[in-house]
This record gives sequence, structure tokens and C-alpha cells, in this order.
Amino acid sequence: MAVQALKEGYGGEMRDRVELFHGNQLLYVGWDQHSMICAPIALPLPPSMRFGDLIDHVLPTTVFAAHPDWARIDWREAGWLRSNTPFVPERDKSLADNGLGHKALIRLRTPGLSGIAGSRS
Repeated sequence: MAVQALKEGYGGEMRDRVELFHGNQLLYVGWDQHSMICAPIALPLPPSMRFGDLIDHVLPTTVFAAHPDWARIDWREAGWLRSNTPFVPERDKSLADNGLGHKALIRLRTPGLSGIAGSRS
């Protein structure tokens, strides 16, 4: 991401460069229509992690699992966006092989679930 400094000659150090994450990369994950979790969460993950492991082992240990809708997700119906573009992740492929690089944003959509009592929260 390009940075435009307000002061000419600014040379601040980027502190979220991939080299600073010890082999991991940041993946931002949001859950549409569930504003109880108000912003995507940032997860430092190895690019070699299988997408299926993200769903089965990582996401259930995050703040998402505290939401009452979490246990009701039908993963066969769930949809994903990479940034704002729909994509179908391959569970058995790595995050990198699914095109998810450092600081990528993915968003989960869960048809039929729209927050607590349909409130989008």
C-alpha cells in the first residue's frame, strides 16, 4: 500500500512488513452482518496453512466463536469475499495457494444468519 506523507522527506519505518512476522503473514477476517465484532480481526498465520485449518482450528478460537450465531453456521452455504470480490476458497490448499498474501482481507457471509435476532449485530 502506498503512503503519501504530508511532510516532504518523511521517512518513517513501516512496522507491519511481512519480514517482521517471523514467517507468518497477516490475514484480516471479517464477518458480514455481525457488527458485534465491529471490524475484521488480524491473524498472523503461516502462508502454508490450509484454508480448511483456518476454518476448523483457528477461527473457532477467536472472538467470532463468542457470537451466538457462530455455532449455527452452515459451512456448506457460507460464502467468502476476497476484498470485495467473491471467491471460493479451496479447503485443502494453503492460504498462499488461495491467493491470500500479507495483509489480505477476506469476509465471511453466512446466509440465514444476520446477527443477534436479525439485528446485524
